[in-house]
Amino acid sequence: MDMIVGGPGAFIGGVYRIAACLDGEIELVCGAFSSDARQSLEMGAKLGLSADRIYGSYKEMIEHEHETGEMDFVVIVTPNHVHYEPAILALLAGFDVILDKPMCHSLEQARHLSRTVDETGRTLCLTHAYTGYPMVKQPRQMILRFDIGLVRKVYVEYQQGWLSHDNVNSKQTQWRLDPKQSGPSGCLGDIGVHAFNLAEYVTGLQITHVCTDLRSVIDGRQLDDDVSVLLRFNNGASGVLMASQV
Repeated sequence: MDMIVGGPGAFIGGVYRIAACLDGEIELVCGAFSSDARQSLEMGAKLGLSADRIYGSYKEMIEHEHETGEMDFVVIVTPNHVHYEPAILALLAGFDVILDKPMCHSLEQARHLSRTVDETGRTLCLTHAYTGYPMVKQPRQMILRFDIGLVRKVYVEYQQGWLSHDNVNSKQTQWRLDPKQSGPSGCLGDIGVHAFNLAEYVTGLQITHVCTDLRSVIDGRQLDDDVSVLLRFNNGASGVLMASQV
């Protein structure tokens, strides 16, 4: 396994490294852990990687690892604006990709990624990781067995409060509140997509229509920090999705 970013100041990279090692089937063998080559080298050394497999950029890493043929797949856990390009490069180089959500910044980019997957025959996985929990799988099986009957109404929530003040100042906050890095959505793209994914996964249904209210509760923010969504499913059921970081 290779990892792109997940280094100094990052949160989720460390979580993924722990999760990847739980069953002993995956080994981290190389990585580009920062856009700063020195920081990337320091992080790779802390993780026990060989110096010749610690890279200062994802482009350098993908090119070199493609030549060696020793890496199986790539994990991309960068801020949102650095999802699309490394994913395309990795797929074209013949690597399967595990990509943090959201997939990219636009529908056009998403369609290009989909075409690239089809053309290369590689696998692209998005990190909707909550579907792996036993407490999520159990209600899914109950619903699919019709233990509770026909699904007519769905309520799904993902609530946080870490952006409830306007003076929040951290590396994680800065890029999430910047449209150039986070993309066109804040809360919805960050945690609302998890709720959306669980609504479909647990019920076994597909959401066909949405009506969304995006709010910026804290004055001056350009992206949503509070979201309410009306849902309609392919079996006629209706639902409500709520996500908030305030």
